[in-house]
Amino acid sequence: MARGSAFALPCALIVLSGCHHGEVPRIQAAGCTDIVQQLDLSDRIGALNLLSRAFARNCYPTVVDYGARAQSEFRHKTFHIFKETASVFIPDGTLTDYVLESYERGYLSVLVAASYLQMRQFDDAKVELRRLDHELFTSLYNYGEDPVNVLLSAVLWEQAGDPAEARVDWLRLRDLPSLLTERDKPIRSFANVQIKRIDEGHQIQRTWHLYSLGIFPAVDWDLQFTGSDNGYFRISARGDFPKACTSRTGALLSTQSWFNKIATRHSHAYHPLLNVQSWIRLPVGVTYSLIPVAAGAGIAVGGCMLDAAGQGKGALCEIAVRGGTVLMSTAPHVLKGALEPDLRHWEQVPSAFLVTMASDQSQEPCARGNPARHE
Repeated sequence: MARGSAFALPCALIVLSGCHHGEVPRIQAAGCTDIVQQLDLSDRIGALNLLSRAFARNCYPTVVDYGARAQSEFRHKTFHIFKETASVFIPDGTLTDYVLESYERGYLSVLVAASYLQMRQFDDAKVELRRLDHELFTSLYNYGEDPVNVLLSAVLWEQAGDPAEARVDWLRLRDLPSLLTERDKPIRSFANVQIKRIDEGHQIQRTWHLYSLGIFPAVDWDLQFTGSDNGYFRISARGDFPKACTSRTGALLSTQSWFNKIATRHSHAYHPLLNVQSWIRLPVGVTYSLIPVAAGAGIAVGGCMLDAAGQGKGALCEIAVRGGTVLMSTAPHVLKGALEPDLRHWEQVPSAFLVTMASDQSQEPCARGNPARHE
């Protein structure tokens, strides 16, 4: 594949954050200075969201610079005995820095690699794609396979003119354990078609185009003490993810697998430490919730006793009972606040990606009914 075709996908990737519309202009610095001034790596979630905005505004040097620093600083879990112990008595994540999930490490590499390609630094882009390959399968504190980033990696390698590396990712996508269910068969078949095409020496007749769909939904949680394998939490998304779709020319894959990583963050199989901490925090939270119960009961009983001693007509007792009841009713909120799980995540990411060889979105069957934005 000629190098000139390597720009089509990076140009398409410009709206990975879902914040930009229309054609992609040339690299420009407009608005980049403001983003740099706002970037504060001590606010890790805020910094990640700003990197999405920087990429959408074509601030590729900013993405490369701060993206590399985020990869280094947000990657490893640092254990502090005091913080880990103290976190039992306060909401999860209050004292500890956020650590990138495996899919976030991969997606950050996607943004950095695409930025290098936009700046025509092909060797650096390939180095970053190899780093992406490592991030997808390395066994760190946060780990796990990621079909979305494997798909993006395969397409980026093809656009970078290296079908052999792309074949590796298409093969991985076809054989990922998380995609072995019957409903994922179309995605596996699509990947298999690309493998056969590369093996037969056929280059894609048209360049890949990539579209983002929507924005990653907010994450809600509630307590669920029975029937849960995720501690005692029930994690849900405040919105639906698009269904997977494939056609002769393209494939649509949602980022629900990214949500699933967040939803299982407190399971024993994934994070034993967080799981143990959540169960230790449970009696502490129950104790906290008993405080307004005891205080409310004391106000009610004490007010009625004073009313009786003063030979009142019950007005003071009625006020005390009402006030005590209101105070006692806050107990569930106190319990939930004390047990709140750490569900922090990179918020400014799409809810799905569409890759297609169709020259126009209207010609891609998987785009029908899904308002996509060219990236």
